[in-house]
Amino acid sequence: MQINTPPRSTIRLTRRGRLALIATGAVVAATAVAVPLLTSGDDEDARPTSLVIPEGWRSGQVYDAIDKALALPPGSAKKTLTKAALKLPSEAEGNPEGYLFPATYPLAEKTTPESLLTAMVRTADKKFNGAPVSAGAQRNAMNVYQAVTVASLVQAEAATPEDMGKVARVVFNRLERGMPLQLDSTVNYALNRTTLKTTESDTRIDSPYNSYQRMGLPPTPIDNPGEEAMRAAISPTPGDWLYFVTVKPGDTRFTSSYEEHQRNVAEFNAAQKKASPQPTK
Repeated sequence: MQINTPPRSTIRLTRRGRLALIATGAVVAATAVAVPLLTSGDDEDARPTSLVIPEGWRSGQVYDAIDKALALPPGSAKKTLTKAALKLPSEAEGNPEGYLFPATYPLAEKTTPESLLTAMVRTADKKFNGAPVSAGAQRNAMNVYQAVTVASLVQAEAATPEDMGKVARVVFNRLERGMPLQLDSTVNYALNRTTLKTTESDTRIDSPYNSYQRMGLPPTPIDNPGEEAMRAAISPTPGDWLYFVTVKPGDTRFTSSYEEHQRNVAEFNAAQKKASPQPTK
């Protein structure tokens, strides 16, 4: 079903719902995450015994973490993809994004990048290819790979686990109405950065991941989602929402009304302006 919507230059859904209008450009900041390695003791030089992959990391972050954990030159893990023979779905076309499952993986003396990547994909396969996920994907007219893609958007956009189901519903509602998703998280992915100033120029980049310019889901997942995000993707919260914005921590507002959304955004912008340090005279 098609509906009339405001011009694309005035609609915004963003990573974790922080901003909603781009009339003059806006800032979306994501905190860089340190590689979480678990060591066997207090010796900082000791070889780590485990590697923790957080929910929402992109494949590039996972490769870097593997290289660091195994004390390998940068780029080593990524170079092993061609010989790792990962058992990915055919739709992935060899790209493991979305299937490097976030979990804690043990490290041993003989651990290799190939063995870690294989373990991550095997874990994702067990989590994603069971009957509940398959049935949930079918209920929403998707295949499992598309469900993983939606879960990756939910993982990137939801400010809290409680918001995940609502974010998933916004994604489905916009798809069903023929509306572009217009998510900054997809632009971030296209530009391969996590902390950026999102401007109108950014949203015009030529990329299949630019959900401002392209309709439908991005061609692949944009990160590696966890189980909560997947549950939200296959069982979205019922609702008619089309927009959301986090006005302040713990206060994400979802609405089907563009006018109400504009008011929420104005409140967010006022709060941000008030919180910004004022220049001294």
